[in-house]
Parts: sequence; structure tokens; C-alpha cells
Amino acid sequence: MSSRSVLPIALALFLPTAVAGAGDWTEFRGPGQQGHSDEQGLPLTWSPTEHVVWKADIPGLGWSSPAIAGGKVWLTTGVDDGRSLRVLRLDAGSGAAEQSIEVFAPAEPGSVHAKNSHASPTPVIDGERVFVHFGSHGTACLSREGEILWKTKLDYNHRHGPAGSPVVVGDLLVIACDGTDVQFVVALDKATGQEVWRKPRGEGRMAYSTPTVVDVEGKPLVVSCGGEFVIAYAPESGEERWRFRYPGGYSNVPRPVTGFGLAFVSSGYDTPVFYALPLDGKGELGDDRVVWKSTKAVPRNASPLLVGDELYLVSDNGVISCLDARSGDVHWQERLGGDCTASPLLAAGRIYITDENGVTKVIAPGKTFQELATNELPGRTLASLAAADGALFLRTDTALYRLDD
Repeated sequence: MSSRSVLPIALALFLPTAVAGAGDWTEFRGPGQQGHSDEQGLPLTWSPTEHVVWKADIPGLGWSSPAIAGGKVWLTTGVDDGRSLRVLRLDAGSGAAEQSIEVFAPAEPGSVHAKNSHASPTPVIDGERVFVHFGSHGTACLSREGEILWKTKLDYNHRHGPAGSPVVVGDLLVIACDGTDVQFVVALDKATGQEVWRKPRGEGRMAYSTPTVVDVEGKPLVVSCGGEFVIAYAPESGEERWRFRYPGGYSNVPRPVTGFGLAFVSSGYDTPVFYALPLDGKGELGDDRVVWKSTKAVPRNASPLLVGDELYLVSDNGVISCLDARSGDVHWQERLGGDCTASPLLAAGRIYITDENGVTKVIAPGKTFQELATNELPGRTLASLAAADGALFLRTDTALYRLDD
């Protein structure tokens, strides 16, 4: 692990045109895109008989996280092995199923990876519209009443199924489309679904990561991890501001996080390397621009979590590391238990980490490891937790739970 001085850049997350309401969780990793929630009064412990306000059975299979706004929960799912791709709306207070809308019906949806589904990208709620993405099967916009407003398809071979979620930037819906055949980032007019710009990655590889939007020197920047490269784009034009190559990296899943003038990214499979890169870079970034990097217990699937000065990484085999975000120095590493795919959540001043077997560890942020609780619900769990309306929402392979104190 090496370190360099960190550039002093003041950063703030770029706010979409429609600001999320208090208590809403409008996209993958929340409205701030970094896995942070301001919710308080959340449960520390739960079980099938404790702090479960409701359990709703979910048809089919999907690993999209819940998106929640205005007292409604939005999910996607694939029924009949992905031949019916649906959007579900539930009442957040009662768990009652209100709508099940078939958006696409591919005759041959193809196979998916054992850790994926045909409905893994998380919905994005922006004002009165809900955007859903099913990879090359299709992308759509719905009203909050469930009316389909537009649909389109982006052609690429995602091989292991769809995964990366879209992101709203101003009037655009930006999507990373990294297939085995072509790799590109595209921006659609969020009102019409018409393509505004498309930028090929170059000689890349497949990836499944969700872009992150930050404000750098007063202008928004989209940071998007693809196979072989992480690239930063100007969202209004798609102009490439900088790129960094991590040789051999592919199937990238973690969503970048940002802070201290840095983008924190994982290079993907097979042997991941974790990088801290300057957000104000220009052109092709060489190794001399790497602020620090790490090769120990690096996540392939779970996104990192930045809390204060500390950065938390959760590896696929359930090892959590706490690092100094500026230098990469390791404060501690601990084994949590089972394999982890879901991204960690900061809420109510605690870090929640759910493994693939439905076990959620709760730890205290800080430079020393402190486990606060271990909780378990039945079912396989790859979707990330959501926090909204004073509650946690946890999705398993068959159900959605509302957990409330």
C-alpha cells in the first residue's frame, strides 16, 4: 500500500433537479448515492418475531433494492425465469401489494449468474417519475401512478444478466452498458427516453457497476467503473474528463464513492485492487496519480462506505476492513461470517452489513472494531438494505420485510 498527498478539493454531491423528500430512499444506496441515511430510531436487533412490522411475499426473483418515496415502495422482479419483467408497488406502511406491472416480456431472457437475476438494477425515483432498467431487455419510465410513459432498448450482451442501476443527472438518465460485445455509457432524455449522447469505452470488458455523480469545482462529474477502466464524464455532453486503467479488471460491481477530492473504486474480478484516485484529473491517469491502493480483502461486489475519515470495505468472503480514507492505512480488519454481496448501510449512527444468508451484523463506526448486534431472517439475501420512513427495508429471495423499532 502506498500513499500520496491528497489534493484539497471541496466536494459536494450533485443534487438532482427533484430533491428527495425527507425519509425517502430514491435509488441504489440512497439519494446521496453513498449508502448514507439520516433516519433515526431504527431497530438495532430483529428476528422473524421481533421488530418485523410486515413481511410481503414477492413473486419471481429480483435483487434490486427497494426504492421508497411518498409512502410507496418500488421493486422490480423477474417472473417465469425472466420472461415477465415487472415493476411492483407496495404500500410502505402496510406492505400491501398495490400494483404489478409487466414492463417487458422477453421470449428468451437468457441465463444469469448465480449471484444475479433478471431484475437486479434498482429503480430510480425522480419527482413524479420512476425509472427502471433491465439491461438489454429494456429501460422504461413510469408515473408514480404506474402508467408506462416511455420504453426503449439498449443493445449489448450483458452475459450474466443485468445489474448496474441508472442515475439521474439533471434532465438526463445516465446508464453504463458494459457488455461482452460493446461497452458504452449512454444518456437518455428522462422526459422522452430519446438518446442524447453515447460514448464508447474503447477496448474494455463487461461490467455491472452503477455510476456515481459528484460536484467537482462547481460542475457535475459522472464517475463510472467499466471493465479495464474507470472513466469520468461531463454529463451534459458525455465528454471524457479522465480515465484510469486497472489492467485485468472486469465484471466490476461496486458503485464508486467519493470524498476528500478522491474517487474510491474497485477494479473487479478476478483479483481486485482498490484505488483512491483524484477527482480533478485530466486525460489518461497513470500510476503516478494513484493516491493510494490496497490489495487485501478488496470487495468484488459490495460498494465501499465512507463515514467521516474512515472507509469501510466488505470483501466477498465477509471480511470488513476499516481504512483511513486519506492514506489507505488499515485501522482494523475482522471476519463477519458469511459471504457478502449487498452493500453496507450507514443509518442511525450505525453500520448495517447483510450477508448472503440473511444475517445482518451491526457495528459501530470508528477506529476500533465494535460489534453491536447480529440479526437473522430466513432466505437468501443479495439486495442492499434501504432506510426510509423510520424503518429498514430488507429484501430476500422470496420476501420484503419492514423492520421498525
